[in-house]
Amino acid sequence: MSGSLPFYQKHHRHYDRGYRGRETQSTASQYQKMSSSSYSARSSSDSASSPLPKRAKPTYLAMDKENQIIGYVVPIFRVLVKQVLDEEYASGMTDTEDTHMKETAGYLARRDLFTSSVETERREHSSRRAVMRESAERISLSKRIHENEEHHKRMNEDNLMHAPEFVIKPRSHTVWEKQCVRLHCTISGWPEPRVVWYKNNVSIDPLSSPGKYKVESSYNVHSLEINRCDFDDTAQYRVSAMNSKGELSAFASVVVKRFKGEIDESLPVPRQRKSPQKRQFPASYGVTFETHIVEKFGVSFGREGETMSLGCSVIIYPTLHRYQPEIQWYRDDKLLVPSKWAQMHWSGDRATLTLTHLNKEDEGLYTLRVTTKSSYETHSAYVFVRDADAEIHGAPGAPLDVHCQDVNKDYIIVTWKQPAVDGGSPILGYFVDRCEVGTTHWIQCNDTPVKFARFPVTGLVEGRSYVFRVRAINKAGMSYPSRVSEPAAAMDPADLARKGTSAPWTGQIIVTEEEPSEAVVPGKPLDLAVIEATKNYVVLSWKPPSEKGHEGVMYYVEKCVAGTDSWQRVNTDIPVKSPRFALFDLAEGKSYSFRVRCCNSAGVGEPSDATEATTVGDKLNIPSAPGRVVPTRNTDTSVVVSWEASKDAKELIGYYIETSLAGKNEWEPCNNKPIKGTRFICHGLTTDESYVFKVRAVNAAGLSECSQESEAIEVKAAIGGGIPHASPAPPYSITVLESVRDSMVLGWKQPTFIGGADITGYFVDYREVVAGVPGKWHEANIHSITERAYRVSDLKENMNYQFQVRAANMAGVGVPSLPSEVFRCEEWTIAVPGPPHDLQALEVRKNSLVLLWKPPVYQGRSGVNGYYIDIKEADAPIEAWRGVNEKSCTKTYMKVCDLKEGETYVFRVRAQNQAGVGKPSEPTEPIPAETKPGSKDIRVDVDGDGVISLIFECSELTSDSKFVWSKNYEELTDSARLTVETKGSQSRATFNSPSEEDLGIYSCLVTHTNGASSSYTLTEEGLKELLKISHDHKFPIIPLKSELAVELLEKGRVRFWLQAEKMSANGKVEYVFNDNLISQGEKYKMNFDKNTGVVEMFMESLGKDDEGTFTFQLQDGKATNQSSLVLIGDVFTKLQKESEFQRKEWFRKQGPHFIEYLSYEVTPECCVRLKCKVGNMKKDSVALWYKDGREVQANEKLDFAEGVLTLEIAQISKKDAGVYEVVVKDDRGSDTSTLNLTDQGPFSHVISYMAAFSSNNRCIWPANSSTPLKIQSTEEGIRLYTFVSYYNDELHVTWHHNDAAIAFTERIKSGVVGEQLWLQISEPTDKDKGKYAIEFFDGKGGLRRTVELAGQGKMQQSHYRARVAGGLPDVVTIQEGKALNLTCNISGDPVPEVTWLKNEREMFSDDHYILKFESGKFASFTITQVNTADSGKYSILVKNKYGTESGDFTVSVFIPDEVCLGSSVWGRYLDRGDLSGTSDPYPLRSLSTTAPQSLISSSGFVL
Repeated sequence: MSGSLPFYQKHHRHYDRGYRGRETQSTASQYQKMSSSSYSARSSSDSASSPLPKRAKPTYLAMDKENQIIGYVVPIFRVLVKQVLDEEYASGMTDTEDTHMKETAGYLARRDLFTSSVETERREHSSRRAVMRESAERISLSKRIHENEEHHKRMNEDNLMHAPEFVIKPRSHTVWEKQCVRLHCTISGWPEPRVVWYKNNVSIDPLSSPGKYKVESSYNVHSLEINRCDFDDTAQYRVSAMNSKGELSAFASVVVKRFKGEIDESLPVPRQRKSPQKRQFPASYGVTFETHIVEKFGVSFGREGETMSLGCSVIIYPTLHRYQPEIQWYRDDKLLVPSKWAQMHWSGDRATLTLTHLNKEDEGLYTLRVTTKSSYETHSAYVFVRDADAEIHGAPGAPLDVHCQDVNKDYIIVTWKQPAVDGGSPILGYFVDRCEVGTTHWIQCNDTPVKFARFPVTGLVEGRSYVFRVRAINKAGMSYPSRVSEPAAAMDPADLARKGTSAPWTGQIIVTEEEPSEAVVPGKPLDLAVIEATKNYVVLSWKPPSEKGHEGVMYYVEKCVAGTDSWQRVNTDIPVKSPRFALFDLAEGKSYSFRVRCCNSAGVGEPSDATEATTVGDKLNIPSAPGRVVPTRNTDTSVVVSWEASKDAKELIGYYIETSLAGKNEWEPCNNKPIKGTRFICHGLTTDESYVFKVRAVNAAGLSECSQESEAIEVKAAIGGGIPHASPAPPYSITVLESVRDSMVLGWKQPTFIGGADITGYFVDYREVVAGVPGKWHEANIHSITERAYRVSDLKENMNYQFQVRAANMAGVGVPSLPSEVFRCEEWTIAVPGPPHDLQALEVRKNSLVLLWKPPVYQGRSGVNGYYIDIKEADAPIEAWRGVNEKSCTKTYMKVCDLKEGETYVFRVRAQNQAGVGKPSEPTEPIPAETKPGSKDIRVDVDGDGVISLIFECSELTSDSKFVWSKNYEELTDSARLTVETKGSQSRATFNSPSEEDLGIYSCLVTHTNGASSSYTLTEEGLKELLKISHDHKFPIIPLKSELAVELLEKGRVRFWLQAEKMSANGKVEYVFNDNLISQGEKYKMNFDKNTGVVEMFMESLGKDDEGTFTFQLQDGKATNQSSLVLIGDVFTKLQKESEFQRKEWFRKQGPHFIEYLSYEVTPECCVRLKCKVGNMKKDSVALWYKDGREVQANEKLDFAEGVLTLEIAQISKKDAGVYEVVVKDDRGSDTSTLNLTDQGPFSHVISYMAAFSSNNRCIWPANSSTPLKIQSTEEGIRLYTFVSYYNDELHVTWHHNDAAIAFTERIKSGVVGEQLWLQISEPTDKDKGKYAIEFFDGKGGLRRTVELAGQGKMQQSHYRARVAGGLPDVVTIQEGKALNLTCNISGDPVPEVTWLKNEREMFSDDHYILKFESGKFASFTITQVNTADSGKYSILVKNKYGTESGDFTVSVFIPDEVCLGSSVWGRYLDRGDLSGTSDPYPLRSLSTTAPQSLISSSGFVL
């Protein structure tokens, strides 16, 4: 069955008892009494006579999972019976009811007579069937009636229903402070609309501010009454009407003006209203009560822990016996209820409020409200509560307003407010304590103090209630604990809401059939977000998953450092029950991501979507300091303090005000509970004393810096105190700047006296003037305007008007100006522009000033393209106006020069367009041309860091003065290019990054002075010069006399050095090698002479690791310089060798050594003499000669006196060539000198030199060393050759054939190879036979060698020359680890000599390379196990006396893993080492598409 309420149980017109007639109701009530008595008798007889045993009383309550009652559960049959009985009792008697009662009576009588159980059961069954049948018929009938009514309701919808409409809209009002205002409107609509009032889009709740607002609705007329208006009531109000057809809103504004001082006759009189204290109510019983509160309580002061009573006597007339008015007490507009902290008492004529134990939470504005049937009266006064004396001197005050937020099963956020008193030292943090309700044991929740005024408390026991308190700590000690919070139960908010009230009857009868359900793994949590992040903790919030089964879920939280994917479970041991979690011990400054998993008995679910990376740190910043503080007089003991709100403050809690006697600097708090407004009355001051004030803002992050001190004020009553009002003087000189058919633009001049604070805006009033008679003043603007020009709209064309203007500041709205001239509202049609306005003179000097103006509002028929400035002496007639500039000025400022010192001038400006020059502006006030004492100009400064600044000083500052910087006379608001810093009487504008964008005129104006201002023009040339100076200041250079250099000293030592021109005693040097700092040690020796500026570094020698860049970095204060020396490549190698050479030379010369190294000379006797000169020899010193490493005995004794050693070689020949060495040594050391006397050395020069003496028979000349000509057969043809032992370039050689010189061609060539001179004849013929000769001539003599060529060479070449027959491939590619075996055929007679070469080097047979030559015919080459080192070029060289021949091949070894094979077949072939895996007779052809080309040689071999 459905769990909803059956339709027949609903109240309908046909069945509701409320529609019965009186007779019907009377009959029904009598019948119910009879029926109930009869039924009770039957029940008693049933219980007495029934033989059945008694059963336990069943319970039919329907429970949810938390055992909460949600309805009743009864069997289906009983539901029907109960429905039938309920309907009968609810609807009255029917015809069948009488029959039913008779049958029931008969049944009882028969059952008394006959006790047969069978008959009883049959009768009961019959009775039930009759009841059920009748009930079903009635249900069917009721259902049809209900459906018919619903159908007609839908078909006959009321045609008069429509959306809300405003017949009369609410009207805007401007009222004086402390007056009442009523907004009312008339609204039509059907169904009747629901009306709600809003203030600045926030709904108004009259109950939240008793006595402040009253909302009334009567006969479609709706009103909102605001009682005792103040500044905060200035707002836009909206009334919203809504019904089922739509919603409509209307708006109205309320402006509250403040009037200071006694009422002046010249001021408009505030409208008289009935006193708000006499609010009239409809008279009850014809009695109107008058209520008077006497003996009122005043401003009170208390201290924490004390008891305070506030009371008033109340007189109510007329006096009625036992009549008791409604007495209500409020604190800060919040209704107080009796508690252990506040107790209320009414004695019949006196109302008393007792604060039993004062705390700072009790501070505030207390209001007594006495309400009678016809009116109410109120009285208010402020109560100040000061901190109790601290147990430890210097300890801070106690925190206040401890509250619990976001309460969950195991998690509560505790918030509080910081105290105003810090004890003289900053508060280090706060400790939070908890206590379980019912106990007195307090437990500290945090181990380290937290600075944030909010803390999540975890680890609570579900279902238990807790209270909390907070303590502050500074370096002096701990404060008193705060007042405890209200108890908070650690429960799920939904559970708490259900258990807060008893389970009501829902009007439902629910029939359920419970079936056991299986646990389901929960899904992903939803909407995971970081709701709070500080440097101490991060709070996560999420929603439970949509898929979680029938049992509850718990949660695991995981974190991950941003940029990684390593998730770490935070609560590993115990899952949390609440959808909130606070994470502690996170690294400040790091970024983390978080995710959450659900778990239950079925398992752990999938993780939620991870949060964005969150950086651990305070997201809420401490608010900025409040702005200017303005105190004004109030009473003899109080002062009204106003201030500018903190800018961009987030989650602002309020402000603390502090005061001190002027000049004492002993500050005390004026309030110990933060206030949210920007105005506060400070009480308890001493009359005639002067006080200064400052304000601090506070939020959860902490307290801001203090504002600037206010101006000192003497405490006196404001009325009759003898000082002018703080509001500004009236503006003046009202002019019309533009006029159209329905509006006019006005301009005016600033008041001569601005009052106690800067002007915040202006209010304009206007009135019609008809026939010279002025009308009533009307407000032109509701909100204040900041410009001194305003367009007044909604005027009537061709109507005359007058205007007046008021100026307003923080203290209030000033006196209105005198009414202006009468202006006519008509369309201006002139072609020329209107007058400029708002003229202002700055930078007034004895001969110049700068004039500023604003362009005209009315532009004429074309845009303004220039301005003309006029000047005249102040006392000169109008005809004396003369122009300053001949050409028009396009800017809205101009510097006027050539003024006469001491003269007073006035100025005006005219605008021009293409049509001409327009009407002049209003003239300025008279301006004397004089330089006021103390006037200073802007100066440019470049500090030691190279920062360029503009500085302006003013000695005539007041407490309200401000420096205003402008560029091109437009105020600078963007700090991207310029940073302004003001300290005392000096303001500095610093260029952040000077460039051409900064060119222009910079000016500075000091407000609240006698026009102190100056300007500076930054030109392109000036900027370049400043940038040069800035660079020199920013990067000062230490001048150097010499750059870093290197030199070699004795013993090969290396010296690096430079010299600076001048260094102070504070100068220092850092030594750097390859960007690494080096210091004094075994390897490096440093020296710095500050007197001479010489910086040195010594090294004993240079190693391979010393190649690089050496740098000396000098610093003397801010001045720096450095010099580097690069020693790399050839430069370093040369220096290293030179150093090493000199080092060795030094050690060499410590013992016997060579002064002159070994050399040679040729004597006239054609002997070669080797000689050298030695030194530092002694008797024990010996000299040893060596040739090619073998000792040679010298033929003469050493002569140590002359120190020359010689060795003569007579009849030198080729065999004497070699490397000669002489060694001298003793016990002190040894030295060696070497001479290379070979062909690569000077041997050939020796022979040439000896040839010069060929006329001497004792010398051998080169021609004589030649051998006879020989003939050799080669592959190309025939070669003739001879060997010359002493061949040199000066020897001339000539070849002859049959006594004729041979002409060399491509076929016949000659050449020299080493000692061999040869003649090659390619493809010889019979013509080449004959006699060949070679002639040698060295310039002094010659020699001829001959040989006969008769054809024998050809036959020898053909039959006996050595050859390689074949069998070798060009390229062999083989897999590593395989064996390689190659064989070739050799021929030739005599049997050739066989030589194997690898990479042009001779090879020898071993275990790896097996080289064989068998039977003089077969040469084999085997590599037992190939590796990558075997790759290369191999050759076989065969040679006999008839010729030489070679064969070359290349071996390439590969590793199988490095080769990408094209198919599995190819890989199988390679693994097997053959190509038998394919039926193709040419397997290489079939595999050419898959085998790498590097594996296929040009000869077709693949291994």
